[in-house]
This record gives sequence, C-alpha cells and structure tokens, in this order.
Amino acid sequence: MRRRSSVWAATALLVAIITSGCSNRRTSGLAASTASPSPPAIDWGAVDQAMGRPAGVLDGGVHRYGLPRTDLTVHLGDVVLKPAFALGSYLAFVRAGDKALMMGDLALTEPEVPRVIPPLREGGVEVTAIHNHLLGEVPKVMYVHVHGMGDPVAIAGAVRSALGQTGTPLGPPAAGPAPDPGLDTAALDQALGRKGKATGGIYQYSVGRAEKIVVEGAAMPAGMGVATVLNFEASSGGQAAVTGDYALLDKEVEPVVDALTGGGVQVTAVHSHSVADEPHLYYLHFFGQGNPTGLAQTLRQALDRTNAVRASS
Repeated sequence: MRRRSSVWAATALLVAIITSGCSNRRTSGLAASTASPSPPAIDWGAVDQAMGRPAGVLDGGVHRYGLPRTDLTVHLGDVVLKPAFALGSYLAFVRAGDKALMMGDLALTEPEVPRVIPPLREGGVEVTAIHNHLLGEVPKVMYVHVHGMGDPVAIAGAVRSALGQTGTPLGPPAAGPAPDPGLDTAALDQALGRKGKATGGIYQYSVGRAEKIVVEGAAMPAGMGVATVLNFEASSGGQAAVTGDYALLDKEVEPVVDALTGGGVQVTAVHSHSVADEPHLYYLHFFGQGNPTGLAQTLRQALDRTNAVRASS
C-alpha cells in the first residue's frame, strides 16, 4: 500500500507540474496576443519642417508654433500694438493616441479672412470660430480659430498653405534676445501673485484651469490655448496697456465682467473658441490702459473669480 501511495503521489505531482507549465504558456501567449502595440512616435522634426520654423515645447508635450503678424502696424488709440501683445497667430499640437490634435488661432485682416477658408477646408482643417478680440483698432483685425485631428505634418501643411494667401510672415523667426518690456515686472508679479514672462517686448501671464479640459477625448494642457492669458505692454508716461482673454465656464462670465469693468478695464468680446471642448469654455477678451500695478490688481480680482490653477505659495 505504501508503494502504491507513493506512485499515486508522484503521478499527481507530475500532472500538477505539466498542468502548471501549460497554464503558464497559455497565459503568456494570451498576454502576448492581447498586448496593444505602442502607437508610432510623431516625427516632430517633420512637423517643424512643414511649418517652416521650430516649435516651442511646453508642459504636457504641447508643440506650439508662434506666427506673429510682424508685417502689420496696428493702432488702438495712441497705442501701437506689438505683435506679441494682440497680433499673434499660433498653432498648438499634442499627441492623441496614434494621431495629433491641433488647435490654433490665426490673426488676419478682414480681407484675408475669406482667402484662408477654402484652403483650410480643402486640407481637412475645421474652422471653429471667427470673431474680433479688440474694438476700435486700425486696421481691423479678425481671428480665425482652427482645429484638426490626424497627421500633424498634413495639418501643418494645410494651415501654412492657407496662410500663404495672407501677409503672415512664414519664414524662420528672427534670432536675437527678447526686447525688454520696459515694465516693473516684479511689481506686476506681486500684484497678480504669479510669475510672468517677457516675450516679444511684452510681459505675459498664462494661467491654466484647475479642472481637466477635454477635446475629442484628449486632455488639453494649458499650452493648447485653454488658458487665461494676460498681456502687458508699456505705453507712454509710465503707463501700460493690457489685453488678453479669460477662459471661463458660463457661470464665471458675469462675475469676471463685473470685476473688470469695476476696475476700468473694457470688455471687448465674449465667445467660444472650440466646438468640441468639455466642459465648454467661453473666452472673455478685454483692453485697458493706466497704471500697470492698478491694472494688474484689477486683473487679479477677475482671475480670483475663476477656477484657475492657484498660485504656488
């Protein structure tokens, strides 16, 4: 009986080893067959080539191309608008699975608007908004917001082809140090509770939303354009002009209007930029002139009425 029990035990052990090996092979084979291959990497160098200039790479993997209208001279009252202040076209790309998602804004003169629409549509690029940002500027400038999903090289080529119908400079950007904005930037930072950056002769703040913004299932980093932007340009007599836009939920629009107009800053437009964002955002544009620190305090009061990312302590 002891010999028979030993044989049965040895047989059971052998069956268990075989079964375990088969199970492991089946499991590993199943894992190998169901694992999704990683989508191919985007050749951002090819996108740069299609755009004719290098991108700035921002947080969240955003590749952003600035196309300032350095060819235009635009006046608003006694202020000559710097391209970075209110005349900046841009395209921003972010990877979305095996594709890229693009959002952008094209600063155009009124006669240029109808010229860009056909080539954009022929290239599969959507037009999601056409509107003003300012009031009373000469010549009048309009802004065409664009959206695309797919091959970023093809999208970049389509937009660049459309811009070829305008006076937008498409060559490489001029090299050299950024001009000093001529403002007490430390005082502005203190008033707004955030650190800005000098760019194109102005001082700029970009403040993202605290909640996630999604477009076509892809989370949008602030650099895609879903952020509040506040621009300061020095003017005569130690004064400054301010412009930009607040990215807002519907319930935030009126409180921000009240804060800005209460501080003497003019609201110049309220509209959407995208047709596919969740939650849906409205963009409130503004313009003001006066004491730089006083303007910054007014902009801060309006910003505090939104669900913006809070300043780090």
